[in-house]
Amino acid sequence: MIVTDWFSRWADYTPDKVAVSEFETGKSLTYAQLNHLGNRFSDLLTSEYGLKKGDRLAILAENCLEYIILLVVAQKTGIILVPLNYRLTPREIDFLISDSAPELLITEDLFLDKIQQAAAFQKVTRHLDLTELQVISESFLANPDNSPYNGIPVSPEDTALIIYTSGTTAFPKGSVYTHEMMFWNSINTQMRLDITSSDRSVNMAPPFHTGNWNVLLTPFLHHGAYTLIMKSFDADKVLEVLEKYDLTIFWAVPTMLKMMADSPAFETADLGKIRYFVVGGEAMPVPLIEKWHAKGVPIRQGYGLTEVGPNVTSLNHGDAIHKAGSIGKPNFYYHTKLVDDAGNEVAPNELGELLLSGPTVTPGYWNNPEATQATIVDGWFHTGDIMRKDEDGFLFVMDRIKNMYISGAENVYPAEIEYLLRNHPAVDAVAIIGVPDEKWGESGMAFVVTKPGQKITSDDIISFCEGKLARYKIPKHVRFLDQLPKNDAGKIDRQQLRRISTTNN
Repeated sequence: MIVTDWFSRWADYTPDKVAVSEFETGKSLTYAQLNHLGNRFSDLLTSEYGLKKGDRLAILAENCLEYIILLVVAQKTGIILVPLNYRLTPREIDFLISDSAPELLITEDLFLDKIQQAAAFQKVTRHLDLTELQVISESFLANPDNSPYNGIPVSPEDTALIIYTSGTTAFPKGSVYTHEMMFWNSINTQMRLDITSSDRSVNMAPPFHTGNWNVLLTPFLHHGAYTLIMKSFDADKVLEVLEKYDLTIFWAVPTMLKMMADSPAFETADLGKIRYFVVGGEAMPVPLIEKWHAKGVPIRQGYGLTEVGPNVTSLNHGDAIHKAGSIGKPNFYYHTKLVDDAGNEVAPNELGELLLSGPTVTPGYWNNPEATQATIVDGWFHTGDIMRKDEDGFLFVMDRIKNMYISGAENVYPAEIEYLLRNHPAVDAVAIIGVPDEKWGESGMAFVVTKPGQKITSDDIISFCEGKLARYKIPKHVRFLDQLPKNDAGKIDRQQLRRISTTNN
């Protein structure tokens, strides 16, 4: 039996234990308070706002306690949460609202001007300001009512979240995340990271990322542990928080850990309570691993993706140097295989696409059966990532079929940017790749072929993107070519583009 309402259980077991707190405001909620607020908001949203099981509730706000309260509501009612990306432009947000068709939209004042520019904003019939939600919360807490909420039973197969990923096509895809996926990801994570109710962590990932919800937050809530919420990453503040709050586990991407290691506060920070850091997104350089190991902080690397898990593999910290560059081995409840283009499994140290199956695989993409059928074939999720498995069973990511690159902690998909730039009146053809960037890990390089008789500059290309794409998606570099290189199949040769990117103009 999979229990979908975790908070009523923890409210019974450890009612006075703090579950989450907010760094910027100092507010905190115990497991009993979370359960109480979840009951009251479930009643409010279903009886007064008319929401029912399966309805979407979209929210555009920075990381805050209200997201956790709404997760409790989702577990109790079957209402589906849709966290919107506040870094996107109104044009991009408009698509997310149109695609998810929420019955209720909650907006933080900080982003109200932006979201009102989205045409679909006016089509949502019910709106709530985040401040209103906070006032209602405070009123509920001041007048506690511990009566349970008797709602419609929620099944493990019901959708809990829709998390949008930047598209490998022109538009983002809404990855369906079920209560069952959340449960099994928590179990996988606990078994590989030895999570207990005594663990403590900080979460500053943006709430529109699966990492915010599912790398550590939901496994911690499932196991009755503690999470500190921060709105954004700051190297000095995080070092201070790790020490001040006696945190035991922290997850980040290598770029963040480099910034922390370069901070003046690094040498004096007391991180004696840390059991290890969990690292994902890209391989962490050995010198950086060694620097943290010398500080007494073990590094555990892993791999995941929005549609599966996301905690798919884990590399034990004891293998961090011995198997440098590896993402480790699959977590407990996964079936994996590497296959060639014909679908045949490859031998050790041969390259193949990683396929995944198990209870943490998404049932599909919201409103997108074509993408679902193309990605999930015969029960296997095709990751699009080319890997090799060594003779000891350790996996190494070799390339990305989908050409996605990571700028900072953000996934960037060239197809979306290429689609936009092809609308420029002077652009005949365009291709985007990720190139090394000292600060962000990777940034975009656009290769542009102009139409006959047209003249444009790099600044023209970048200016055309501004206001239409989030800043992290805008190419940092532009190269002009007479034609894009093609392979024997007539497709753009991105390997050749990577070679060109390393040459001088």
